[in-house]
Amino acid sequence: MSGWQTLTGSAIALPEANIDTDQLIPARFMSQPRSAGYGGFLLYDARQANPDHPLDRHAAKVLVAGRNFGSGSSREAAVYALVDYGIRAVFAPSFGDIFAGNAVNNGLLTAQIDDDVAALLMARMARTAVAAQIDLGTGRATIAGQDIGFDLDPVRRQKLINGWDDIDLTAQYSNRITTFRAAHFAAHPWAMPTS
Repeated sequence: MSGWQTLTGSAIALPEANIDTDQLIPARFMSQPRSAGYGGFLLYDARQANPDHPLDRHAAKVLVAGRNFGSGSSREAAVYALVDYGIRAVFAPSFGDIFAGNAVNNGLLTAQIDDDVAALLMARMARTAVAAQIDLGTGRATIAGQDIGFDLDPVRRQKLINGWDDIDLTAQYSNRITTFRAAHFAAHPWAMPTS
């Protein structure tokens, strides 16, 4: 996965609260191989029920969503669907914890914003796509002309910028791990497996 520090693109609003992982990608599509791409399944049922769905009206890289986005199961395929569709960031008042962890490991920013900021953005966006710019380094974004700050854990920032998942993050310490292992087993030879 490639990392990113700045992003410029369009943003759209999904004002509904409680968009869960089963809505993001219904379970019946998860038997498809990831290599086939999950983007076409993103919010599939909602898009079938509404031919004027925001995702079908405008191409976007950024979503502004309602509270509790990505709640529900630990379904990592929900993140795959967003990323495969081209979404790189979601701004919402709150996120499902497991979803947010899966998101950062797949290059998707989950930026928590206040309810009033989300409401203001959604009012400005209405039914149209708006310009968005994001800078992970400064923790600032401009969406619909509104300057927004967002908190981003330093480890999550590093993972997004470098395109790392948890294994990549650990691998950066491989020399220290090797040194510790050698010193530990030298001091405690009885702890070393013999076969």
